[in-house]
Amino acid sequence: MSTAVEAPPRAGHEAPPVAQQARWPVYVRFVLLIGFVLVFLIPIYVLLVTSFKPLTEADPSQAWSLPKVWTTEAWQVAWDKLKPGIANSFLLAIPGSIISAALGAMNGFVLSKWRFPGADLVFTLFLFGMFIPYQGVMIPLVQLMVDLGVYGGIPGLILAHVVYGIPICTLIFRNYYVTIPDELMEAARVDGAGMLRSFWSIVMPVSGPAVAVVIIWQFTSMWNDFLFAVFLTGPTSWTTTVMLVNIAGAQTVPYSQQMSAAILASIPTMVVYVLLGRFFMRGLMAGALKG
Repeated sequence: MSTAVEAPPRAGHEAPPVAQQARWPVYVRFVLLIGFVLVFLIPIYVLLVTSFKPLTEADPSQAWSLPKVWTTEAWQVAWDKLKPGIANSFLLAIPGSIISAALGAMNGFVLSKWRFPGADLVFTLFLFGMFIPYQGVMIPLVQLMVDLGVYGGIPGLILAHVVYGIPICTLIFRNYYVTIPDELMEAARVDGAGMLRSFWSIVMPVSGPAVAVVIIWQFTSMWNDFLFAVFLTGPTSWTTTVMLVNIAGAQTVPYSQQMSAAILASIPTMVVYVLLGRFFMRGLMAGALKG
């Protein structure tokens, strides 16, 4: 039985190197990613160029064209209109996010490392809170705020968001804490550390990624909230989103002011993502394969 022997490649007809062949998929992916980025940036381009146009040029028919006259008048008007709402949003989102992170960390620690009889049932009940729609509790929530004497102001709005955020915050921290070795908790107990000491000295120093996730999640949720803000506060406590809707709902639509206000309203959440974004996926995926 004869065995065929391949002839060596002739001069001038050498096969292309494997590395050169493998570059084509990389180039294709790169081109596709650039295309997706350009599509994603189209609305941002329209926002920016429209915000620098005078009202006479701010028209949908000229949305793609650059301003003939560049002006910051729309930015000044938008800032004057949004300034009270932005201040109220900071008063809501900063303490609300911190309180949510603190409560979520304590709940997650107890449910993952300091378990008690019925802990799984309590955790399941916590998770049910994630599926209750805002609209379904709005009327009783307003009545509760009135009875507590916190209706119409920022404190009541903080309370509503913190309570509504407890389930997701607890879930994030619990899934993160199950990745911490149980041997650390056992060693702390042997050394005489109680629950609070173990939480503060052992768990909290390594909770940075989970804290970042909760801060980003809650800050964004509170900053972008409209329904709670419009139902549970009065005109003096309206947040950025309510003010933004008022600008957009004018009879004569000031497109340049709308675009400027939209950019101003989105800047704080973008800053939070830039500062804490590198911790976001790390903390969000922690515990995904365990616990």
